[in-house]
Amino acid sequence: MTVINTRRGVLIGIIASITLIVTFSWIRNQVVIPVPSLRYISAFPQETNFGDESSPTPEIVYPQAENQPSVSNRPTSQPSDTKPNIIFILADDYGYHDIGYHGKQYGGIINTPVLDKLASEGVTLENYYVQPICSPTRVQLMSGRYQIHTGMQHFVIEHGQPRCLPLDEVTLPQKLLEANYTTHMVGKWHAGYYKAACLPHRRGFNSFFGLLLGNSDHFSHSASCGGSKGCSGFGYDLHENDMIADPKKWKGQYSTTIFTNRAIKIIKEQKKPLFLYVSYQAVHAPMQPPKDPAYDYKNISDSTRRKYAGMVSYMDYSVGRIVDALKETGKWNNSVLVFSTDNGGDISHGNNWPLRGKKKTLWEGGVRGNGFVNSPLIPPQSRGRVSHDLIHITDWFPTFVQGLAGGSLNGTKPLDGFNVWETIRDKKPSVRTEILHNIDPMLTNTETPADFEDSPELFTPTTNAAIRVGDWKLITHEPTTGNWDVPPELASTLTKPAVNNDYQPIWLFNIKSDPLETHDLSKAHPEKVRELLQKLQHYNITSVPVFYPNCDSRASPNRHSNLWVPWGETNWKHFAQIKY
Repeated sequence: MTVINTRRGVLIGIIASITLIVTFSWIRNQVVIPVPSLRYISAFPQETNFGDESSPTPEIVYPQAENQPSVSNRPTSQPSDTKPNIIFILADDYGYHDIGYHGKQYGGIINTPVLDKLASEGVTLENYYVQPICSPTRVQLMSGRYQIHTGMQHFVIEHGQPRCLPLDEVTLPQKLLEANYTTHMVGKWHAGYYKAACLPHRRGFNSFFGLLLGNSDHFSHSASCGGSKGCSGFGYDLHENDMIADPKKWKGQYSTTIFTNRAIKIIKEQKKPLFLYVSYQAVHAPMQPPKDPAYDYKNISDSTRRKYAGMVSYMDYSVGRIVDALKETGKWNNSVLVFSTDNGGDISHGNNWPLRGKKKTLWEGGVRGNGFVNSPLIPPQSRGRVSHDLIHITDWFPTFVQGLAGGSLNGTKPLDGFNVWETIRDKKPSVRTEILHNIDPMLTNTETPADFEDSPELFTPTTNAAIRVGDWKLITHEPTTGNWDVPPELASTLTKPAVNNDYQPIWLFNIKSDPLETHDLSKAHPEKVRELLQKLQHYNITSVPVFYPNCDSRASPNRHSNLWVPWGETNWKHFAQIKY
């Protein structure tokens, strides 16, 4: 018996050795030789433990939206040392007109040389959509799922609300951790904070440095309750992981600068494949440009617009610093950089010309985003082009996890996003053919249109909703009729469309031929209206109830030493400790 066991042990050892040799050979053959970097002329000089990872689960084939192509959730395996760094930069309230390559077409005077160059040398996304307001876009980025599937259909997460990105959602950084990435977030979270479990450091990020709320002063990093009923006081909102970032160190320092500096520090220190989410507070209100005369647009007479322009150009410069850091550390050749807005511009300072509408609306000016991708990993024949493929903010989840990291989508809830990496890299048609912009049952009209056919298979147009299918877009009960707002500095040279924009319950547009939404076709194409109402109803029956609780006075910062902390925790003082 002893001899048999000994021989069996020898045999097992030989098999294990052969398996190791074969595995090593396979990995060696998978190594990808990085594509040579594009030549980039810098525009400016350069100046953890958080919860259990998900256990592996059997492969699941998730249901797809009607008529949408199926996308496999099998991982595209690749060795960790060849996995690309993923840099996602999100601008806040950034108007469609206010990026140089859009604005210059109409005489715009806001300068964004870095963003323009990155877009022109990469892939500019000209059929790219986000949500009309802040929190929903960020939650959809983190979850890969439409608002109707997370209960986030209505408005933003208010400062005093007990609400956050649902805790049963598997997040983008959690899946990238599984793919052997290190994950870091810098900047604005705005996906909920009332419980410790909601914090970014506990939703998959190895580190977090930034603000939890929707806005704050760019220098003092403090904010009021922002209209949250029952909430009172003014609190400091700058955090390092689960703790308060030292006010003595950071008060008085400009948010765009400190977030950029932290991003550069992370780039320089990380050795593993990196996912870096830079969520700028710029260019959200309050209008506070850097204290540098180089960013004072004296040729803009409107003071609010002038401050906004300075903030835009300084953000542009800061993106250049991040790119320079990637180059200086040798990471650029194996990096993919994505730039995106979170919603349309706030017309009190930003601008979406020539698009109709603004932030908080379902018109194109509220949901069509500035976006581009730049990477040396994109073949030369695919760079320097404009893509008109349909892409949505939810698509980054599967694109990053599956398309770039070679990870698995197992363990997530059914995703609404699609892997569009081959569309970007290889010019293949987008697998996405439709977008649900939103269905908000809290925005309704009690009067049903007289000529509406009441049918269980049709969506009732008394609810605020919008959908894009192919070239066609349907909007129902949009409370704001939409306008074409001319940038103040161009008021003497541009003319608004002479179009009747009185309220009506249903609007239909062909976005390809009429991207400015000037010609309603609902009366001319009743069959198309019916088709899209059926599509909306198809989505509506899959929606979960809206979760929009009342604000809670316990959130008041004057109850917590004038700090914004997870107020739903009885041990909130733990989160009020200062990180020195």
